[in-house]
Amino acid sequence: MKELYEDLGFAKVDHHRHRRKGFPEVIYCQGKTPQQVAKIAKSIADKGHDVLATRADRKAYLAVKKVLKKAEFHETARIIVVKKKVDSRKSKIENRIAIVTAGTSDQPVAEEAAVTAEFLGLKVDRLFDVGVAGIHRLVNNLDRIKDSRVVIVVAGMEGALPSVVGGLIDKPIIAVPTSVGYGSSFKGLSALLTMMNSCAPGIAVVNIDNGFGAAVMAFSIVRSCA
Repeated sequence: MKELYEDLGFAKVDHHRHRRKGFPEVIYCQGKTPQQVAKIAKSIADKGHDVLATRADRKAYLAVKKVLKKAEFHETARIIVVKKKVDSRKSKIENRIAIVTAGTSDQPVAEEAAVTAEFLGLKVDRLFDVGVAGIHRLVNNLDRIKDSRVVIVVAGMEGALPSVVGGLIDKPIIAVPTSVGYGSSFKGLSALLTMMNSCAPGIAVVNIDNGFGAAVMAFSIVRSCA
């Protein structure tokens, strides 16, 4: 089975993942040196795969850019993307999702979800800053949300927005708690517990600040229904 991965010494790059999951291995940059990120990215690209690297900083991006000239850095999302192929899935399935945030401060996590979803071939409708403090903003844009296959709802503070959306639409909802909030939000724990205890049906919850995980789940739902 060793031919299914490449041993770089500090990492074993899984080149078989695209066959199992529908997309290649994704690089989590936090805790890795820029040089390690660049070597893993080159290993993935050399096998003909696109590259996605999350939780990246500019140093990691510049290191990747040296070895992969097509690398792009999405600074708000903290993601490096190297796209080599045209995604044929876009013409085969209706794959539009909505990403909704409670506040502008939730945007970095939402952008991580959005850039990841676009990398995976989904069409993303961004709808930011429509939280419960001004619920009319959500109501005025409800038609856009209802037209989506899957809805990712990103919220910090008390994390109430997914429950509100869940009571208004019949689409799968993926809730993402963020670490945005004052002291008693406990770095996202309050929002996480609110979302986990939602009385609105049809809501799944990912980990705090895990926009990437939400996008992959949305991709799995859309792909399984294609």
